[in-house]
Amino acid sequence: MALADGGFPGEIIVATTSAALGAEVRRMAGARIGTTIEHIELAVSAASRRIDSLAGRLVPARKLLVYKDNIAFFRGLDVLVVTEKASLALKRLGLTDLRIIHTRHGAGDRAIGFDAASAAFDHVLCSGPKIRDRLIRQAGVCPRTISVIGYPKFDLVRNAQPIRYLPTAGTVVLYNPHPAPHLSSWYRHGHAVFEQLARNDRLGLLFAPHVMLFQRGLVVTIDPPAVARPGRLPDRFLRGDRVKVDLGSRASTDMRYTMASDVYLGDASSQVYEFLIKPRPCIFLNSGGHAWRDNPDFLHWTAGEVIDCPSQLSQALARADELHATRYADVQERLFADTFDLDERPSAVRAATVVADFAGCY
Repeated sequence: MALADGGFPGEIIVATTSAALGAEVRRMAGARIGTTIEHIELAVSAASRRIDSLAGRLVPARKLLVYKDNIAFFRGLDVLVVTEKASLALKRLGLTDLRIIHTRHGAGDRAIGFDAASAAFDHVLCSGPKIRDRLIRQAGVCPRTISVIGYPKFDLVRNAQPIRYLPTAGTVVLYNPHPAPHLSSWYRHGHAVFEQLARNDRLGLLFAPHVMLFQRGLVVTIDPPAVARPGRLPDRFLRGDRVKVDLGSRASTDMRYTMASDVYLGDASSQVYEFLIKPRPCIFLNSGGHAWRDNPDFLHWTAGEVIDCPSQLSQALARADELHATRYADVQERLFADTFDLDERPSAVRAATVVADFAGCY
């Protein structure tokens, strides 16, 4: 949208792969659709749908099949801007002249965000010096192909007022577990977290996990290989005026919950950095017994107390405000400044300028 509003002279196409994503694009872009922005919904073939119906419950087959089935569309582009790495399959499918810009996904610390695939893009947009430096050092990305542009998601909440979802609760805890089995606290300790928080009638619980946690019956990761079943939420967890559960609505992704909470409880999600837009107490649940100290993959765990099991949660919550004030507030401010390079310009405008300049080289 910033590219269109800035008067970019080329053709701007937004391509989506599901009805839900298409509806969200039309909602956000409004009258730009059909005027300064063209919206295309990409489909897959009947054969690919059959493959996805068999394999899609375990792996994101459709994510790759959509590239194969729409190769003619992608062949007609000069520049492709994406948030994920599956699009690199297009180069393996013969589109070696297609220039791909990676906007990355969140601003977290997970090792997968800094693997060798990051260096296969023609340009990378990142949020701040932490990401830039690690991409250069660990992923081997050429410094000349990286632009620091801030965090466009923050543009959407610059003037937003937090919503109080659980007005009867004195303190609202956001529990935000990640889906990856080797990192997530959900599979081993999720139910116990609910039980612990329910015992304190002063606490409210916003349960808004990573939107992929409950998308499939099994969660499968390739690196490292792991399979886990997220299960279902017992009915007793869904009752009461001190609990709100959201397994994947728009509010799970637009920072409404991170801004509406008093305490962050999580494990590996990059959403903790979005929570730090306003420094507040954080608690991290080390369900996997990770050796996290001095490990860049767990840098975010320096923003709050790390506990090993839910039985420690009650005491951690009791001292969270004091520890935040005396130990973690300054750490959070440093982490935020290193993760997000923000200035008076909207981050989306900064990103659009880079994309326009990059496209201009043709």
